Amino acid sequence: MPRLPRAVFRSSSPDQTAALGRRLARALAPGAVVAILGPLGAGKTVFVKGLAAGLGLDPRAAVSPTYSLVNELPGALPLFHADLYRIRGEEEARELGLEEYAGRGGVLAVEWPERAGGLLPADAVRVEIEPTGERTRRVEIIGAALSAKRVRQLP
Repeated sequence: MPRLPRAVFRSSSPDQTAALGRRLARALAPGAVVAILGPLGAGKTVFVKGLAAGLGLDPRAAVSPTYSLVNELPGALPLFHADLYRIRGEEEARELGLEEYAGRGGVLAVEWPERAGGLLPADAVRVEIEPTGERTRRVEIIGAALSAKRVRQLP
């Protein structure tokens, strides 16, 4: 199996976490899927706010869709923000239409992607956010959809 392009960053504030999202957004193409992993309170939604800003969208509109499950932020390159925390598995993700969002030509950002089972594409960009302290985070970005050059240009 080929080694996927990856980059590891340290964040010491929500602003830095959002800045990583902005930078990643600039490296994404229409149809990209971003799977964002991390425990509750890790900064997943903050990262999505950065993605929205990087796509030229209002980051204030990128609120956690925990109850609606998917928020659509229209734009030249729309952002579909899914939060799967409340679903129980792949069948519910399928009923939500997750696969259709991935095919609509925007960027699909998925929090709690492990709850989607095998629905997300194999080339989804993975963003793993790990709290390392009260305000610090380790953020690893991994993705077949990213070129190694693009990953190196993220910081």
